[in-house]
Amino acid sequence: MSPGRLRSIAGKRELVIIAAAVLLAASLAASAAVESIPGSLADLSLEELSNIKITSVSKRAERLSDAPASVFVITADDIRRAGVTSLPEALRLAPNLQVAQVSASGYAISARGFNNSAANKLLVLIDGRSVYTPLFSGVFWDAQDVMLEDIERIEVISGPAGTLWGTNAVNGVINITTRPAKATQGGLASAGGGNREVDTALRYGGAAGADGNYRVYAKYFDRYHTATANGEAKAMPGIRLK
Repeated sequence: MSPGRLRSIAGKRELVIIAAAVLLAASLAASAAVESIPGSLADLSLEELSNIKITSVSKRAERLSDAPASVFVITADDIRRAGVTSLPEALRLAPNLQVAQVSASGYAISARGFNNSAANKLLVLIDGRSVYTPLFSGVFWDAQDVMLEDIERIEVISGPAGTLWGTNAVNGVINITTRPAKATQGGLASAGGGNREVDTALRYGGAAGADGNYRVYAKYFDRYHTATANGEAKAMPGIRLK
């Protein structure tokens, strides 16, 4: 083989080695950058956890550590890790709430005791708007069927907050904050099933003009009744369109 041919092969090998070294350095830098960013609440320090922003206590954004009330925050990561399939089940994550399932689709949720399906001393807000029914000033929990994938956080305030929020806030406040429509663009489909229920949900978000955004979603669930004394069980299907 000629000397020129050998020099050409050696030059190509050097280029390959240099390129491999550059790619390796870039991948190491990228992995280091990813590791330096907290991927979940478990990676946050106590200081960072206390700096989570909440809005329910004073009707303005403030750090959790500065809030003049007892507050428990359920984040989107908490809901995802728990594997819950409905909003009432997600509220079981809050230690300052009592959550009981009274039927296939009915729940009784309250704070500070006296839990029953007609409880009306707990104010429930979705994005700052009260969702109580004028029938008994309580909440029909089966009607509050928001997509769990769209929930940003749930703030649960213990104790009376009527001076700030008005009626129904005798025992506390639940403020459910969803992600803005701008952050939920495109399509999303989810489905699940088990020995107690099956459910599916579809969502689509888009832009409306230069500054507007929207999202629409539809949910279907088939939730089974609890078994009777003779072991008989029936299913009750339901559909929620929003």
